[in-house]
Formats: sequence, C-alpha cells, structure tokens
Amino acid sequence: MFSFNMFDHPIPRAFQNRFSTQYRCYSVSMLAGPNDRSDVEKGGKIIMPPSALDQLSRLNITYPMLFKLTNKNSDRMTHCGVLEFVADEGICYLPHWMMQNLLLEEGGLVQVESVNLMVATYSKFQPQSPDFLDITNPKAVLENALRNFACLTTGDVIAINYNEKIYELRVMETKPDKAVSIIECDMNVDFDAPLGYKEPERCYKAPEEPKEEEGDPSTWTDMDMRFRAFTGSGNRLDGKKKGIEPSPVPIDPSDIKRGIPNYEYKVGRITFIRNSRPQPRKTTEDGGFRIHRLLW
Repeated sequence: MFSFNMFDHPIPRAFQNRFSTQYRCYSVSMLAGPNDRSDVEKGGKIIMPPSALDQLSRLNITYPMLFKLTNKNSDRMTHCGVLEFVADEGICYLPHWMMQNLLLEEGGLVQVESVNLMVATYSKFQPQSPDFLDITNPKAVLENALRNFACLTTGDVIAINYNEKIYELRVMETKPDKAVSIIECDMNVDFDAPLGYKEPERCYKAPEEPKEEEGDPSTWTDMDMRFRAFTGSGNRLDGKKKGIEPSPVPIDPSDIKRGIPNYEYKVGRITFIRNSRPQPRKTTEDGGFRIHRLLW
C-alpha cells in the first residue's frame, strides 16, 4: 500500500485562519428592505452576506472583525469593519464614500480579506472644505462621528454627517501604522489647514498721535473762569416745582481776575490764608497789648 501527500509542506496556520473572497459591491441605497439604512452611510462599516459569518466563525479569527477591501482593477485599497450579515449571497453593501475611494461602480468586484490591525495612537485629518471651520467644537464632532468607524487608512477621504450636512476629511497620517484600528483606543487627533483655506490678511495701522489743540488767548474771555455758587435748580420738600427757574447771570469779561502766584512757595509747606488783611494790634495806656478778635 502506498500513500503520498500532495503538499510537501503543511499550510501555515496564518493562512488557514484567513478569510478572503470576492463580492459584487453596491451602495447602501441599493439595499432592499422597508427600513432606512442611512446609518451605514455615516460610518466605516459594510454589510456582508450570512455565508460570510458562517465561514468566519469556522476560521476562528480574532475580534473585532476587520477587513481589507481591494479593487484590483484600480489598485486601490482601504479597511473597514462589518455592521451586519444580512446582504444577499455574493453581494456586499458599502458606504458611498468608501466606493469613491476604491473607484468602484455599482456591481463592481471587490476583494474582501480579514486582517489584524494595530490600535491607533495618533491621527491627522485635513478638511476638504473651509466650511468645517464653522463648527464650534470640531474635535468633539469628529470624536462622535468616529464611533461609527472601526478603522482608518492613510489617504482615505471619510465623510461625516453633522447638522444635516456632509463634511469630508482626508486622513493625512495615522500611527503606529498606515492602517489602524480605532475601537476602544486612546487616540490623539490633529487637524491640518482645510483645503483651499487662506489666512486672512492682517493690516496693521500705526496709532495716530493725538493732536494738541492750541487755544486762542482771545477766546479765554468767553469762558466761565469764576466759581458760581447755587447755579442749579432746587427741589421743594413737598414735591412742588418752583415757579421761577434760576437763570445764570452773565459774567462780564472785565470781572475775570487772575490769581497771582506765590513766588515764596517752598516744597513741603502748606499755607492757609484765612484773612488777607489782619487788623493791627493796638497797645493800651499802661503799655500792654489789647488783642482784637478776628472774624474768620
């Protein structure tokens, strides 16, 4: 009795646990059913047939299930997760932005392979429109949108939906690899300048020095240089208004008197002038002095 083995070497275990097959791909809008599946367009996951789940469970692959999608005709590739296994046999449904990255048309062939990706630690995005700057907190919006994604690939242009508007962002860089898993990870996010964004031109104007207005001495006589007491209106306690309103008395320019500076002023001394002309002291008959009381 003779026996022989067709293969001289056993198949490596890594290839035994690898899922690889081809599907006809269609956009989510082609998915038949009464339910609206617009949630698939908001993320980075695909819908596969039930036979894929049966095959994956036999291969004993690692979780989460991540896949590499390749369009062999255009040599374009990306990575994704799986949302459900409800598609028709031989068909898989992809988000529209993913089909654009792969340059796939409706009914095109796509190669689907299971992969293991490293956990992301850093990613950098470039918005494809300056409208992204109108978002108040872009990092929070992106973090919320990435919950529907399973992985990121450098070079992809992903689409997120915010306030009923689609924003496209290009994945400029990912660490530690060009394709990373973002499920349960602590990832630092950075943004590049949006495509077509221009820095606003800043015009620096030199501050204008205030000009000192030189007064004309001939007009000083028109100014009220003297203190005028009780020029305002008064109020009665009973609330009645006074019948006669006080009118300011015009001042004659000849009444304006200018003060004479004290040329004997010394720094640190304050002089209080109570009476400009104190009365002289008078002597009494017996040679003494009589002190007169001054009225202050």
